[in-house]
Amino acid sequence: MTHSFDKSKLPSRHVSVGPERAPHRSYYYAMGLTEEEIARPFVGVVSAGNDSAPCNTTLDAQADIARKGVEQGGGMPRRFNTITVTDGIAMGHQGMKSSLISREVIADSIELSVRGHCYDALVGFAGCDKSLPGMMMAMLRLNVPSIFVYGGSILPGRYKGKDVTVKDVFEIVGKYAAGACPLSELEELERVACPGHGACGGQYTANTMACVGEAIGLSLPNSNMAPAPYSTRDQIAHAAGAQVMELLAANIRPRDICTREAFVNAARIVAATGGSTNGALHLPAMAHEAGIDFDLFDVAEAFKSTPYMADLQPGGQFVARDMYDAGGIYMLMKSLLGEGLLYGDCMTVTGKTLGENIEQITWNPDQKVIYPATAPITPTGGVVGLRGSLAPDGAIVKVAGMERLKFIGPAQVFNCEEDCFAAVEARQIREGAVIVIRYEGPKGGPGMREMLSTTAALYGQGMGEKVALITDGRFSGATRGFCIGHVGPEAADCGPIALIEDGDEIIIDAEIGVIDLNVPAEVLEQRRKNWRPRTTDYGSGALWRYAQNVGPAYKGAVTHPGGQAETHVYADI
Repeated sequence: MTHSFDKSKLPSRHVSVGPERAPHRSYYYAMGLTEEEIARPFVGVVSAGNDSAPCNTTLDAQADIARKGVEQGGGMPRRFNTITVTDGIAMGHQGMKSSLISREVIADSIELSVRGHCYDALVGFAGCDKSLPGMMMAMLRLNVPSIFVYGGSILPGRYKGKDVTVKDVFEIVGKYAAGACPLSELEELERVACPGHGACGGQYTANTMACVGEAIGLSLPNSNMAPAPYSTRDQIAHAAGAQVMELLAANIRPRDICTREAFVNAARIVAATGGSTNGALHLPAMAHEAGIDFDLFDVAEAFKSTPYMADLQPGGQFVARDMYDAGGIYMLMKSLLGEGLLYGDCMTVTGKTLGENIEQITWNPDQKVIYPATAPITPTGGVVGLRGSLAPDGAIVKVAGMERLKFIGPAQVFNCEEDCFAAVEARQIREGAVIVIRYEGPKGGPGMREMLSTTAALYGQGMGEKVALITDGRFSGATRGFCIGHVGPEAADCGPIALIEDGDEIIIDAEIGVIDLNVPAEVLEQRRKNWRPRTTDYGSGALWRYAQNVGPAYKGAVTHPGGQAETHVYADI
């Protein structure tokens, strides 16, 4: 349906209405627009499309299809692009320091483009990990009517009769280093693991945040789990463009949708799907944009009472394609809502509540991916928050698929990921140890690197269940094993993790949510007096600037005061 819009109340009036805007309109005429088209609302269509990785290669084409939906609804689409840093390629070297920082750059770049050109609404297409929360953060910051679209996951590769993902490639590196397979096997797997376009197929960060987009109400129902190669992606893109015009007509904005209750819903979906621990970093950051207090402990509180229901990799068997074919995230949410574990009255981009959307879903008893909430894989979530003397500001661990939830062992300490990875390759990691990788936090890294190369190599060597690993950095959603991230305060702020010495006993209990350092307080106090800050190699540029501004991980590792400090919202200019 095409609506009639009063542009005198929209931001785009500042670049298109009145005699004084003749110079501005001349630019639009230069691009072939007509007088009638200039009089329409301007809708930003932002794509993270690029050639950096298969996660992003279909996004521009999908965004162009969304333009047609915007036009159908009476809007004038204005497409622009933002950056990505692709974790699978940035992993295991200094490039990973750029990953989390890119989330802020993505949000900032979208804000600046929308502000500078006075767009009235926004449709965003993202593929790789940080581009998903980055776009949703920008939508909440700007608060113009918005719809988030995930570009879709990659289909699984096939190797020796089994579905495989990039996780298997990272793990075979450790297997090869241990002498457990020939180089030819590694080379054969790397050629078939990623068979085409789309983001990583397991319930890693991209798919976790794609599920969040639907659960929190910013994405159309059952839109995000459709794989990138599926033709349904074109229909989804067109529908998003058309629907954002309905939101503009009804003045339904992201902050009307993303209430505190909606964030609880999103946290429950992270836990129920055995999603990435990065969800506990991105949800607080998104809430921060809307001026909502929702930190790691709030996320963990939602996790405590959420059943683990989706048998997805890396802890389970299936990939995103299987989840979509089984009925998608709305199928899982139907069961959660039926047990009173979701807030069904939260608004969504359909213009209806989450509960009203779920009413349209029929439970599929024949699928094998999603367990009912009444008979889940495990009664509590696939992700757990921890707190204790080692992490007063909290930590996070993915327990999906793990049998061992308690670990006590001596510390084996490394001051950066490279040193730990070298020790893994040299087979110097001691069975029963708690590996500590520190000075990898948001400030100390800087950039809070993920540790998939190290954790996957441990698994490849058969050590994955024989050690635990803690860090003030992060883990990939593909990480499995007893791997605890986001330990805070970070080492750069002289948190307890900075004071650990080789051999110190560390106690971890993911059943009750505890992580303790068993060292007398007086000993720690003496170590604190002897501690000296470490300098990084980054004295200028984006990484330096990030380190100066970034806050603690438990609050989302954000770099500005957020919605609570606003004097105005962009949408109301």
